Amino acid sequence: MPNSILSSDFKSIVLNSIPLIDVRAPVEFEKGSFPHAVNLPIMNDKERHHVGVCYKQYGNDEAVKLGYKLVDGKIKEERVKAWSDFIEANPNTMLYCFRGGQRSKISQEWINESGKEITRLKGGYKAFRNYLLNEIEESCKHFKPIILGGRTGSGKTILLKELGNSIDLEGLANHRGSSFGRKITPQPTQIDFENSLAYELIQKLDKGFKHLVFEDEGKRIGGVYIPKGFAGYLGEAPLVVLETPMRERVETTFNEYVIEAQKMYKDAGHEDNLTEWKDSIQNAMDRIKRRLGSQRHQHVSDIFENALSEQLKSGSLEGYKEWVEYLLVEYYDPMYDYQIQKRSEQVQFRGSNEEILKHLSQF
Repeated sequence: MPNSILSSDFKSIVLNSIPLIDVRAPVEFEKGSFPHAVNLPIMNDKERHHVGVCYKQYGNDEAVKLGYKLVDGKIKEERVKAWSDFIEANPNTMLYCFRGGQRSKISQEWINESGKEITRLKGGYKAFRNYLLNEIEESCKHFKPIILGGRTGSGKTILLKELGNSIDLEGLANHRGSSFGRKITPQPTQIDFENSLAYELIQKLDKGFKHLVFEDEGKRIGGVYIPKGFAGYLGEAPLVVLETPMRERVETTFNEYVIEAQKMYKDAGHEDNLTEWKDSIQNAMDRIKRRLGSQRHQHVSDIFENALSEQLKSGSLEGYKEWVEYLLVEYYDPMYDYQIQKRSEQVQFRGSNEEILKHLSQF
């Protein structure tokens, strides 16, 4: 049985969403990895640290000896079993460490000894990561972007999901892209965000799309940022602006900020989920206090407190709609109108959901 099958066909890995075994230590994995990768390390953080110290003091040979000593017997059996179980569930899986060197090679050998076979990535994490970063940069030569704009609550994300040639940057960033856009689950690391973006671009372009549609975003989405060159390319693209009546915008924002957000806290099993949701909203309102001004900030806070009191008393959520509309009119709309006015020359089309879908169907 071959003991050193290598692959550098990174495009195939992306297009086929191939599951990956990352044998790096957890501390490395947490900094960033790839979609469909699972961390089944050959050494845990403590073991890796000891081997690293040994390497610096005594060189590679002694470090390898220490690694074999630390990962032996029952520990080795457990780790090989974890790899074998994953391979059984995912027969096309591949393996990698940081540079495609000793850790993945040893892991591959141990897997072979157990009676299974696995391919490892040539050049490891580093080579695959460089490939993905290069694909983000190179992608700009192969498609023309269209930016979907519109005021908060106009339903841009909903419209994006109706398009086969769209990429949801907020979805990749796990953030709604606004002051009230934080979610319970953490955002991906910058590395994870970039890798996921590269996967999306490679997969969409492989389908032959010549135009890709993105929601209008700033350079940052919460705590992650769009790669500089790519953001600059999107920034020069034509804008199509989704125009939606205020009543629908209130309903959309109400559903997102109140109904779905409260459900998110409840589903997460938080003991006092309503209080935690309330605190997250009040923190968001405090973050926009300077822009709103003291008087309007106090007013919107009072509206929210009244709505919360009504929910606690009767269970009704209707009071929050007044709060949502005030935020839209006094906070979001002035900011958006200012930004879109500066880019008025880029506006290519304005219309309703149906009109924009018809407009985009020609591309």
